[in-house]
Amino acid sequence: MENKVKNIPKGVLIGESIFDIAYLLFAFTASAVFFSHGTDPVFFWYGWLTLILGAGDAFHLVPRVVHHLCGDNDRVQWWMQLGLLVSSMTMTVFYIILVRIWTLLFDPTSISSVFILFVALFAFIRIVLCAMPQNKWFSGGDMKWSFARNLAFLLLGGLVAFLFASIGNTGGYGLWKMALAIAISFGCYLPVTIWAKTKPAIGALMIPKTMAYIWMIAMGLALLNV
Repeated sequence: MENKVKNIPKGVLIGESIFDIAYLLFAFTASAVFFSHGTDPVFFWYGWLTLILGAGDAFHLVPRVVHHLCGDNDRVQWWMQLGLLVSSMTMTVFYIILVRIWTLLFDPTSISSVFILFVALFAFIRIVLCAMPQNKWFSGGDMKWSFARNLAFLLLGGLVAFLFASIGNTGGYGLWKMALAIAISFGCYLPVTIWAKTKPAIGALMIPKTMAYIWMIAMGLALLNV
């Protein structure tokens, strides 16, 4: 198979690989820190949120690092596509857990149970859509299915962002910023899903998208001092 990274400067590939590895190390380290405060349910769930985020992304990023530093082959491509499938699932679980954390930090009766039902519904739809073979994860993908599953994901993210924007500042937690981080992550992620195959440079938006998730984790770490 042709090496698809041969026209990209080696320094760029190394830089991105260092960033990916640093991000994964940060996520797993933060998870351990949260679990060390396991008697508190907020940090228990934040530990799982961060662990699932890092583990899911590792399925994609580790093969990507290998791809960047060692070149392309069928096996690496297979693992990268599997990583996209796994991370699509784990990112959905990430937002489900984030809602669970919201219910622990704030008054869950302040929001309609119907609202929470829609959160669960869109998460379920997203997972089901991601699991369908019509996505063609291992054979180039399908744009219609990509649109459908990411629409469900966008609606899920929008609802979660609304939860934090509405009362995220209650108690002085300053978690209204979680809504901003979610907006940034989707603002960077969606263009990649639409145009990255025809305009590879768009893929660079995944770096600020990842930074937004690092910010979400950092907000949890900040709660340790509250």
